Amino acid sequence: MKSIPIYDIGTLSQQQEHELQISRFGVYIESHHKDLHSAHKHSFYHLVLFTKGGGNQTIDFQNFQIKPFQIYFMTPGQVHSWDFDGEVDGYIINFSTTFFQSFLMKANYLEDLPFFTGNVGDAVINIPVQLQDKIIGFFEELIIENERVNPLGIDLVKAIMVQLFIHIARLNEGMDNEVLPSYNYTLLRNFQKLIEKNFMQLKLPKGYAQLLYITPNHLNALCNDVLGIPAGEVIRNRVILEAKRMLINKDVTVQEISNYLNFADNSYFTKFFKKKEGLTPDEFRKKIIKQHGPTK
Repeated sequence: MKSIPIYDIGTLSQQQEHELQISRFGVYIESHHKDLHSAHKHSFYHLVLFTKGGGNQTIDFQNFQIKPFQIYFMTPGQVHSWDFDGEVDGYIINFSTTFFQSFLMKANYLEDLPFFTGNVGDAVINIPVQLQDKIIGFFEELIIENERVNPLGIDLVKAIMVQLFIHIARLNEGMDNEVLPSYNYTLLRNFQKLIEKNFMQLKLPKGYAQLLYITPNHLNALCNDVLGIPAGEVIRNRVILEAKRMLINKDVTVQEISNYLNFADNSYFTKFFKKKEGLTPDEFRKKIIKQHGPTK
């Protein structure tokens, strides 16, 4: 089955290691504008800080207006595209899924950061004025250290990146008066991680509740309390997202998508999709391709 273009760091950088790419955004987009303008995926973590310019970026079919001192965090597999208005600049960091594994004892450190969960609403952050100079300083340090030939240089790059992540993550503190208890937070994140691994096979809360060693009612109550939607809706939203990611590729048939997502038949998949989106899969495809153009 053909799929939406997926880029790895090796295709976007001249570095031999292919685990890390740090660049000023103007230089980066000048080299890759033709490839990255249309909808595509990455096999790596991807973050961009804009310091100049405007336009729009679409991440998993949600549109965001680009503005200075806005930072975007993207996880592997997300679909996005650019539509710039005039000259843009800033900084970009691409790094592999294994980049931090030998550096941090906590293997899932990135997954616990609020902007690397894959939830688009948490991944686009406006940097407040009082923090802008500090964040720019981190990116400038990263560019300098990444260009140096030093045996411990890559470790310093990783240390600076962790500092950057922590300062951005702290922006979420105090936004909600009620802090989610750590047990419930861990439980919810584990549920979301299980969905990522199993959404094509497990489509009912019961299966996930068993894996989490809790009752379906407990899981449902947790999702309703924290997310405002039942557990089944969380699962269905992930299935729909994957369907939409595949539908943007005009070379993949609706039948192939239905089979890939393990629906009993194409008719059931079409009804499921239309109930959620208000459009049939074919109607959605025509709409999205008209907006963003077909993939390669």
